[in-house]
Amino acid sequence: MSKILVTGGTGYIGSHTVVELHNAGYEVVIIDDLSNSSIKILDQIEAIIGVKPEFHQFDLCDVQKVNDFAAKHNDITGIIHFAAFKAVGESVQKPLKYYKNNFFSLINLLEAFNRKINFVFSSSCTVYGQPDNLPVTEAEKVKQAESPYGNTKQIAEEILVETAAVTPDLNVVALRYFNPVGAHETALIGELPIGVPANLVPFITQSAIGKRSAITVYGNDYNTPDGSAIRDYIHVVDLAKAHVAAIKRMESTSAETNYEVFNIGTGKGSSVLEIIKAFESSTGEKLNYQIGPRREGDIEQIYGDVTKSKELLNWQTELDINEMMRSAWEWEKYIKANPF
Repeated sequence: MSKILVTGGTGYIGSHTVVELHNAGYEVVIIDDLSNSSIKILDQIEAIIGVKPEFHQFDLCDVQKVNDFAAKHNDITGIIHFAAFKAVGESVQKPLKYYKNNFFSLINLLEAFNRKINFVFSSSCTVYGQPDNLPVTEAEKVKQAESPYGNTKQIAEEILVETAAVTPDLNVVALRYFNPVGAHETALIGELPIGVPANLVPFITQSAIGKRSAITVYGNDYNTPDGSAIRDYIHVVDLAKAHVAAIKRMESTSAETNYEVFNIGTGKGSSVLEIIKAFESSTGEKLNYQIGPRREGDIEQIYGDVTKSKELLNWQTELDINEMMRSAWEWEKYIKANPF
């Protein structure tokens, strides 16, 4: 049984990935500083898979702690690196916070695990900006980032490309994912945004349960079928399984290069108004929403070409937009009854 380190493993995507790694037969070790998650997630994971993963709480920017951990865990064969700050708006207000955390954590891991290792990096479709072509492929030119957060993803990819080029024992897969939503089918783990959600779906569920006021649709005059912005929404469980597929690909040594990048999405876009309607039809809950002006920095539409992921990772999405909305709602009801 291979042992995989998941950094940020009590977070939204990380916790779902821990579950899917276990289901695929891997042993999992988690590092998380709990700055954006709850220790209770470990109990939730245990309730799903029957075992509590090995857990270590510390900041990956602490180079000595990372080095000590790596020295004591020389049986780790793979790393899935989620631990990064991710709020676009906050990154604009606090750029140094984002550059320090997102770069130091990555560099410390790469230096400490200076041996044969399979490394999955949590990247983002933000590297594309507003693409010139849709659906966007991995060959699309990376655009100038519109936020420090987006810039950290672009530069981190460059760090990994250049490090892999001179480190034959380092295998890297960068997954550029689109918009993860939904929750585990048990409703025991899901997205736990701190404060007012910056993303659409958690704002929808919080509005529906009475925690938030009316939903604002930012713009209905885009050049899209219904005028609202379009994104590629992917169920978080499908996304988690993509990380398992990436580890398996590197273990199989079928790749022709030790650095690869893949789009992880559904391959089609859904508009904001379509998401609202899907939530209403999937849950039976009526939403209170209003149309507002466009939001500065928002792009009109983006969705990914996922042909490469299907062919080389042997992975594709299985859960549709209705299941995304249904599971997100079940999770929202669960955390209202069982506050974290």
